[in-house]
Amino acid sequence: MQKLNFRKINVQSYVPGKSNILRKKNIIKLSANESALGQSPKSRKIISSIKKLDKYPDSKTRTLRREISQKFKCNFDQIICGSGSDEVIQLLCQLFLQKKDEVIVPQYSFLMYRIYSSIIGSKVIFSKENKFKVSVKGILDKVSNKTKIVFLANPNNPTGTYLTKKEILELRKKLRQNILLVIDDAYYEYMVNIDYKSGLELFKNKKNVFILRTFSKIYGLASLRIGWGYGSKEIVKELLKIKPPFNINKIAEMAAVEALKDKSFVSKSVKHNLRWAIKIKKTLENYKIKTNKVSANFLLLDFDYCKYSAIRLKKLLEKKGILLRSLEAYRLKNKLRLTIGNTRENTLLLKTLEKIFKK
Repeated sequence: MQKLNFRKINVQSYVPGKSNILRKKNIIKLSANESALGQSPKSRKIISSIKKLDKYPDSKTRTLRREISQKFKCNFDQIICGSGSDEVIQLLCQLFLQKKDEVIVPQYSFLMYRIYSSIIGSKVIFSKENKFKVSVKGILDKVSNKTKIVFLANPNNPTGTYLTKKEILELRKKLRQNILLVIDDAYYEYMVNIDYKSGLELFKNKKNVFILRTFSKIYGLASLRIGWGYGSKEIVKELLKIKPPFNINKIAEMAAVEALKDKSFVSKSVKHNLRWAIKIKKTLENYKIKTNKVSANFLLLDFDYCKYSAIRLKKLLEKKGILLRSLEAYRLKNKLRLTIGNTRENTLLLKTLEKIFKK
């Protein structure tokens, strides 16, 4: 019998944050940057009210795209929705990249940029960071005549650092005009820093910038897998041709529509995140665990000056049912990532840390 032939794809698979511990119930999951407060009450209400599911959803997600265009004052024809923003990343790679093309990503950045680029066969080039912050110079130094895309999460995951408005404008100005700059705004809602501006605010009318956004973070719809992208009409027109026909289910679309309407829930989530991030950061520093400046809904924990190693503390917390994110997949040594949880979760985390460090 002849063997089937298929490609052997040399990529490192995505490793999600740990979500369970054997034989333990009531796990506190602070490993995946999910919403601390769950979903908007409006989203929960619409989810429970949808009964008729025997028909296919709208393949063009028009209701949600209209809501996005109204809320963010942007063009309906420049919006594409995806099964999470990571599907939009995949579609962009399919549209723009070929073998021998090069893609630049910061050395510590969301893993899906490099995974989808590698699947196409493009070469992933890693730019150096400066103290875990994306470096504009580091990116520019890696540009070659083969560079097609620069991927940039701002604020960055998993480091929690960000480029200022001035820095990101400088990057776009100094990049070649035919290089697509993809800015991932996944955590922009949490940003209260005065020197920060979202990619959508800065580049809404730029044809060589593409913006990514998600409903998985502050809106609490991670399980429904829904995100969106914004770019030129020409790019979005081609993306719509290659996207799966029914990639967004009806429940996800309607829940996202209601989530966008609930300003008070988002405001409450931002205030909660800021209050607890400041409190947790201060406590961690008492234990000589260094962190980034408060930005998104997570902190990068540096254990280089702590009496415990990252691995040791992670295991001690897991014994108490608390999960933090290992960063081995990012090749970050002696570091963990901590998501800001709800009030109960954060309180228990701080009490557990106090007990551990009293020993």
